[in-house]
Amino acid sequence: MLQKDFGKRSEAKMLKAYDTEVKILGLTFENPILPASGPIVEGLENLLTLNALPLGGLVTKTISVKGAEVMKPCIVGTKNMVYNCELWSELDHEIWIDILKQVVAVKQKPLGISVGYTLADFETIVPKLNPYADFFEVSTHYNKLKLVDLVKCITSLTDKPVLMKTSPQSEGELQFVETVMSSGASGIVAFNSFGPGVVVDLKKRSVLIGTSEGNTWVSGPAIKPFVLKRIAMIREHFPEIPIIGCGGVDSAKDALEMILAGADLVQMLSGALLKGRQNYEVVVNGLKQVMAENDISSIESLRKTGLGLVASGVGGLPEIDETLCIRCGICAKVCPMMAYPQEKELPSVNPSKCMRCGLCESLCPKSAISGVLSIAR
Repeated sequence: MLQKDFGKRSEAKMLKAYDTEVKILGLTFENPILPASGPIVEGLENLLTLNALPLGGLVTKTISVKGAEVMKPCIVGTKNMVYNCELWSELDHEIWIDILKQVVAVKQKPLGISVGYTLADFETIVPKLNPYADFFEVSTHYNKLKLVDLVKCITSLTDKPVLMKTSPQSEGELQFVETVMSSGASGIVAFNSFGPGVVVDLKKRSVLIGTSEGNTWVSGPAIKPFVLKRIAMIREHFPEIPIIGCGGVDSAKDALEMILAGADLVQMLSGALLKGRQNYEVVVNGLKQVMAENDISSIESLRKTGLGLVASGVGGLPEIDETLCIRCGICAKVCPMMAYPQEKELPSVNPSKCMRCGLCESLCPKSAISGVLSIAR
């Protein structure tokens, strides 16, 4: 028992050496994990609950002058995706002022206030919400010409950092970033949910949820590769701007991948909707362990590394470690070229058939295969 306790203490001491702190926008975040704007940050109880978790910061649901009238039901979850037809907060901004007073009185971390959507909305709400914000996150759907006026208006109404949230549906993401940054924005939040799409109820021959046009928007782990690529693209063209990455994060590894792609901070929503808000704690508590496993000394050093876009996969023939293989047969089942003889209990590959694609190695549940994606053991 004493030996076990000593081992735990030694591991905890080792993990302390890994630095998760992020300093950006004139603020200090204990770690890079924030909630994203959505139902899990709607209202006082949710924000107080998240304040008690080891998150690096807080973000509100998007506040506008009047609360949104959202068609119900409005959220459907699957294993890897969340579909929603939500809008902004269902609470009027005056209600939010009372909520924010209570949150600010007890908060232990930076608070971002999400606001939307029109110039008239911002002129009304930004001055009223300004005393409670550490930074603003702005959602809007304006074109380039109106964006300039909008950003200049918002930044004239607050002395707090203003980050503009971009949508994956918008054309010319780099132009969007250039426009808002040159107009006075402090940084970017990338991205909003993908869409529109539809969720089908086959029995009723109808959509299951949706707007009046049947539209829904998609988020969750399935969109992560698209978000990573877009963040990497923005970072390549804008090496110094603050970026908050948002979309597809479900684990500590996901968050660190997003930071490597170019994000300074990382927001997560769907990962908490699908697994419960306790997943925030799981992700934050897992950061240092994943950093240790991947030789990452600090969040800052990872962010400055830059994502290499030359593929690291080896491209050789698969080799099977007999000591790790559990004879599950997955490799033979999924091989597109039938290079694994089905009748053999211990898998072996036919080199004349194998196309060296890497699918078997990526799906092996025990990491018993190497040589295609990774160097052969």
